[in-house]
Parts: sequence; structure tokens; C-alpha cells
Amino acid sequence: MKFYLKKAYFYYHRQMFFPGWLAILVNPFYFARKGLLSGIQELAPKLSGRLLDVGCGTKPYETLFSVTEYVGLDIDSEESRKRSIADHLYDGKKFPFADESFDSILCNQVLEHVFNPGEFMSEILRVLKPGGKLLLTVPFVWDEHEQPFDYARYSSFGLHDLLEKHGFKIVKYKKLGADISIVFQLVNTYLFKILQGIPRSLNIFMTITFMAFINLAGLLAARLLPDNPDLFLDHIVLAEKIR
Repeated sequence: MKFYLKKAYFYYHRQMFFPGWLAILVNPFYFARKGLLSGIQELAPKLSGRLLDVGCGTKPYETLFSVTEYVGLDIDSEESRKRSIADHLYDGKKFPFADESFDSILCNQVLEHVFNPGEFMSEILRVLKPGGKLLLTVPFVWDEHEQPFDYARYSSFGLHDLLEKHGFKIVKYKKLGADISIVFQLVNTYLFKILQGIPRSLNIFMTITFMAFINLAGLLAARLLPDNPDLFLDHIVLAEKIR
């Protein structure tokens, strides 16, 4: 029994980050995670050599990268120590690596939790080799999360300016979820938050009924209605170190 429960949990967890058709029924963040997966899959081949995953969490996208070494770095906290997935922990200021230690860096949905973005970008620049690539994702429209450590949202102009001021050239930039599906994603995000306090069985019922219906409606609406490039869920950027 435990084996099947463990297998079911593994499959459920995978649907959270690698959403397939089943995720329409079980993933309240379907549109956001689907967009991130698609964007990272497209740009992952651009990263090579020794890769540093900054703010790695559970390293959900590690399998997408064909690199010589995949190193996870996370903030030193009780949660990250308990998780025991990160290869290195840091104090929130200085990365525990020598200058120009990495060929590539992944920073996925982390920058909004950084209160000192200038210092943070300087550290990314410092440990990246000349010509090295940075793959960065960060939300634009999203609820406050991981409170109280949620500090910022960036416009496309602000994000470009931050990267260029800290020694990076933008190679490719894309807005993810820039269509009507953003509205349906926000409805599900709202429902997810307000349902957190209810019994688990009722929460599951609400997810596979109301939230699944909203996901399906969002898929249909996105096919019928035009995109809106000014309203979107996430940024994804591929940048290159130039100094």
C-alpha cells in the first residue's frame, strides 16, 4: 500500500511541474506551470558545462538540462535544511563559490524573493564565466506567496534594465501566459488560497471539479480570444555575461 501511495504522490508531484493532460484536473497552477515548462524546455539546450541552480528548491527541472554538473544552491533556512536537496546553502548575500566557477546559471522564480536585487545580480555575475549564460524566470502577475519573503514584481522594462546594468546582454526574452488564460489562472490561484483551511477531502473535490472546469474553460478561451502582450504571468530571459 505504501508503495502505491508513494508512486501516486510522485506522479502527482510531477504533474505540478510537468503538467500533462491529467494536470488539467489536478493542478491549480496549470497555466503558469505549463508556460514555465515550455519556456524552460525551449531554452535549456542553450545552457551547458557546469550549471548552478540558484534558489533550487526541489530541483524540479534538473532533468531538462544536459550539463556536465548540476549544482543546487538555496538560502540557508530551516526548510531548505530539512529538505536536504540543495548541494550548498548561502546566507542571502554572498554565494559560497569562487569567481567564474560556472558556465551557466538557472534562476527560476526566485528574484521576486530577493530584497537586495543589485547585490544578488552582482553575485550571479561574479560566479559566472565570461560569455556564460543565465536563464532567468520571474513572475509579473501573481499573488503574494511564501510570505513574508515576497518583495517585488518586475515590468519587462525594469527587468531588462536590471540585467543590463549588471553586465548582461539579453539574448532572448519572452512573456509567458500573455493571453486570456491568465484570468483563469488567477481565479484558480484565488480558489487555491481560500480553500487551504478546509478538510483535505473537500479540497480535492473542489480541485477536480471547479478548478478543473476553470482550466478547461481557460484552454478554450485562449484558442478563441486574442493575446494581450501587456498582461502576462511570467517573464523568461536568456542573458549572456558580457563583462
